[in-house]
Amino acid sequence: ANSPALRRGRELKDIDTCLIALGTRLIRSLATCLAVERLFERDTRLEGVDIADFWMHSLLVGELARGIADSAAYPAPDEAYLAGLLHNIGELVMLNAIGEPYRRFLLNSADNPRLLGEETQLFATTHAEVGGWLIDRWGLDSVLGDSVAFHHAAPAQILTATALPQIIWLAQALVTLPDDTPDVGLVINGASFTVRKADLLTVREQAIERTRQIAEALGMVLPETFPKRRTTLPAQPPAPPVPGNPTEDELTALMGGMALLQPLQQDLFQLGSDKEVLLALQESARILFELSKVAILLANDAGDALSGERVGGQPDLFRQLSIPLLASRSLAAAAVVQRQVRTTFDSQQPLPLLDLQLARALSAEGLLCIPMLTRSRVIGVMICGLSTRQHGRLQKRIPWLANFGKIAAISLDAAQEAERHRQQVAVELTQQFTTQARQIAHEAGNPLGIIKSYLKILERKLPEDGGRQELAVLTEEIDRVANIVGHMTQTLKGATTGRDLDLVGVLNDFLMLYADTLFKTRGIRVETLFPASGVAIRINRDNLKQIVLNLWKNASEALTGGKTVKIAVSDNIIHDGANYVQLRIDDNGPGMTEEVIQALYRPKATPEGARRGLGLSIVGSLARQEGILITCRSQLGVGTSIALLIPRHDGGNAG
Repeated sequence: ANSPALRRGRELKDIDTCLIALGTRLIRSLATCLAVERLFERDTRLEGVDIADFWMHSLLVGELARGIADSAAYPAPDEAYLAGLLHNIGELVMLNAIGEPYRRFLLNSADNPRLLGEETQLFATTHAEVGGWLIDRWGLDSVLGDSVAFHHAAPAQILTATALPQIIWLAQALVTLPDDTPDVGLVINGASFTVRKADLLTVREQAIERTRQIAEALGMVLPETFPKRRTTLPAQPPAPPVPGNPTEDELTALMGGMALLQPLQQDLFQLGSDKEVLLALQESARILFELSKVAILLANDAGDALSGERVGGQPDLFRQLSIPLLASRSLAAAAVVQRQVRTTFDSQQPLPLLDLQLARALSAEGLLCIPMLTRSRVIGVMICGLSTRQHGRLQKRIPWLANFGKIAAISLDAAQEAERHRQQVAVELTQQFTTQARQIAHEAGNPLGIIKSYLKILERKLPEDGGRQELAVLTEEIDRVANIVGHMTQTLKGATTGRDLDLVGVLNDFLMLYADTLFKTRGIRVETLFPASGVAIRINRDNLKQIVLNLWKNASEALTGGKTVKIAVSDNIIHDGANYVQLRIDDNGPGMTEEVIQALYRPKATPEGARRGLGLSIVGSLARQEGILITCRSQLGVGTSIALLIPRHDGGNAG
């Protein structure tokens, strides 16, 4: 989750956030890869080892470590969980390296407090030291490695370490040692954090129950000795079958590989975009074939060249590359043209310089190129960094690599087709909306035009001082509504139609038209503080009115009778060397939550108070369009203050 391809912003340090960043679909694909890799890479050196016993013990220590961390107010409980889960990882390494002698040693030493001493005498190292070394090789935090390396330290020694190693020591001790062991009490009393033994025993019972639940969910059978570890050898596995016909074995292996990769294909089909598929393919190659350096080139629209321009997270060379589909130009092109997996180790002929460049870009000895082809079209090619050792190991898996390339091609083709379909649907919906919007604008224009005509007739019948100003403001508002309706089929273009306005004059006209409806009839007081002379700004008049009306309407809907709205204008505000006019609207209402306030800065309605969030979203969008700066302060139960810094027109005050 913290890889360059996925990380967004700060480093993620807890498991839940990492899972959210990865997403369920990618996690499912990775889990499928691990399961497949486990099936066609069975390790005969671990046959006869009770892996369930090992993992249930590790899982229990991890759950218990997290519980202790929570009780001790340790700031990173998920780190404690990971350290507990990995505390015995050195056992697997030594089992894999040494085999049966180490397996028997573990069983005979399960309850032996002198485990580490005997382990060192027999094998010249300990599983704790090996586990700590492995954690360091993985590049994880050094304290996590210390926790693994020190989990069998003497009580007096562990008390000199930091909190995390002490937590892991206690977790494994509470699982493996009797409750009345003096060493446990000594560490509890001397630890760098405060915990009670009674609380730890409760946490242990909760951890045991959680481990049982996880085992049940995974379909694992708990060892009969759980929560203690097994102290007797499990039943020996059956003898391997007699080898059969080599041709039949090869065919069986090929069909088995295809069947094993089928779940991966199903998971890749469920990914939502080609970007997700590409990321999943790179991770799948790493897990299934231990190919950690993978670049991808995709065919261009014409299908006659390979390019990495549309694929992110790759060395710059691949982003800039365009390779014609000619076998002589590059191994990548040859793999696609010849429709087969190719490596730079297959031929003694000198390599094209481009292939040497690609290998250098991947920091590898050579290249493995896996074509991605469907029956009818070229999708692209996977270019993997390859060492001599990897080449020898992958020789028997060439058919699986080819099948993996086909699955990749089909998955990418499906994702691209789905994206094309989404774009086509979006275009069709946009066309439908445009047609309907034009019809609405046409139909709405008729009554608005009639109303405007009647207002002109009414204006001629009124005396000079008989409300003609109010009618002029009302006519202007009808024009604004007509303009809004007319823009339903196109983006508002306020910035190109800005003109000089008197901000104070516009606000007074608006108060004349809306003060009674929005405030006075609701019992809300309105206080104004305006300069005596006009204040010139350059802005689209309709956009300004829409901003002000939305802010006033939000205040009106939020306030109750007896509350107050203050509207103030301040001139000559300097911000970052530029001259602004400030329009400030204060109220003593209920205030707004952070989520609602954020609607000013993102163009969508908030879940809480969707209408208010939409109004603020419109304000934010129009303000950005006009170059208006917005600040908002709000406290629940106290009130809200919104200040707009509107660019001032340098031509002077308006009359």
